Amino acid sequence: MKRSFLSCLLLSCLLSAGCWHRSKQPKENTAVATEVEEAFKQRWIEKRSAELVTQGLRADLARQQAIDEFRARYSFTRAADK
Repeated sequence: MKRSFLSCLLLSCLLSAGCWHRSKQPKENTAVATEVEEAFKQRWIEKRSAELVTQGLRADLARQQAIDEFRARYSFTRAADK
């Protein structure tokens, strides 16, 4: 009797442990991911625009070319869609 009680107690402890029966994954915070992608996009475009200007391209054309290049290279990001 004592042995079966201890076995049941042990089994119930194992099954009720928080890590074992939780299958839910935490939801991704898309706001943070979007902010990071947008910050990356701005820095990348600024850097690439500056490079193109030093090569002799006008500032407005350099910025547009940098935006186009970003969209082509990083099309998998949400920031490229904007």
